Amino acid sequence: MNAKANLSTIYDDGVIRQFSIMAVVWGVVGMLVGVVIAAQLVWPELNLGLPWTSFGRLRPLHTNAVIFAFGGSALFASSYYVVQRTCQTRLFAGKLASFTFWGWQAVILAAAISLPLGFTQAKEYAELEWPIDILIAIVWVSYAIVFFGTIAQRKIKHIYVANWFYGAFIITVALLHIVNSAAIPAGFMKSYSAYAGVQDAMVQWWYGHNAVGFFLTAGFLGMMYYFVPKQAERPVYSYSLSIVHFWALIFTYMWAGPHHLHYTALPDWVSSLGMVFSLILFAPSWGGMINGIMTLSGAWHKLRTDPILRFLIVSLSFYGMSTFEGPMMSIKTVNALSHYTDWTVGHVHSGALGWVGLVSMGTLYF
Repeated sequence: MNAKANLSTIYDDGVIRQFSIMAVVWGVVGMLVGVVIAAQLVWPELNLGLPWTSFGRLRPLHTNAVIFAFGGSALFASSYYVVQRTCQTRLFAGKLASFTFWGWQAVILAAAISLPLGFTQAKEYAELEWPIDILIAIVWVSYAIVFFGTIAQRKIKHIYVANWFYGAFIITVALLHIVNSAAIPAGFMKSYSAYAGVQDAMVQWWYGHNAVGFFLTAGFLGMMYYFVPKQAERPVYSYSLSIVHFWALIFTYMWAGPHHLHYTALPDWVSSLGMVFSLILFAPSWGGMINGIMTLSGAWHKLRTDPILRFLIVSLSFYGMSTFEGPMMSIKTVNALSHYTDWTVGHVHSGALGWVGLVSMGTLYF
């Protein structure tokens, strides 16, 4: 048996296959729900006069399905794939990895049932009620144990930069979820936030923006830093830049949340601080985009024939566009014009569909 065959036998790819299949399934479901609610904006009669099919209940189902069901499944699959191959070892606690799959699917099904029924905390991207939040926390801690346990038993000393991004994403999402979802239960599917007033809004958008920053950005940058060089058969354009990109991104993103609350009861200095850090974010974001695209140096001809590279490089282009748009829209005077318009919806979709969707599709085809 050759060395390549030996390596293939030590990896636990079963759970990766399961997550990959479900990423495709939930991607189709989530986007179909998106088409339905988009159509409802034009033809309101498609609400069917029923509470369960109204825009207000299906919209959070769409966002949760695309972000956490499709995006989450793609992140689980790719992180388990990458960490094994960059550490040259099998997944730590294989049964726990299997639990993360079944647990995450249970979370998704619970969301698919509870949201149309109207059970919600009314927090964007954190609508799910407290019993489901507890299950999410259990699954996420299990995920962290599997991922960091695998790194701890690695066969090579170096920790590749993709794992830095995946690790930051796992730790930060745990922190965000636990703090923002703190609530006082008032029944089986009813609770009240542990925070009130403007503090509740601040905690919510600290979570909301960093769900974008870490779930939809850092995690998928981990994907990009492995699969772009691998498919291009070239080393990362600048490994030093990737390290600077990592530290600049994780430090800066945490402070940018207040830009969602311009011209509200939030203190003006907090709003201004969020704007400043949002503008600073432009630099590491574009540094990462340039690093990814320039990895194709000497291999540009592959774009003519390689559909996987096309997905990955176009996704990086969308990453660049949306991370230019985001800091610009955080400027107070621009935000006064753009807020509550379809520009915001377009911005979100350039990131979620253009960046997250295309990099996930390229990775799944890989």
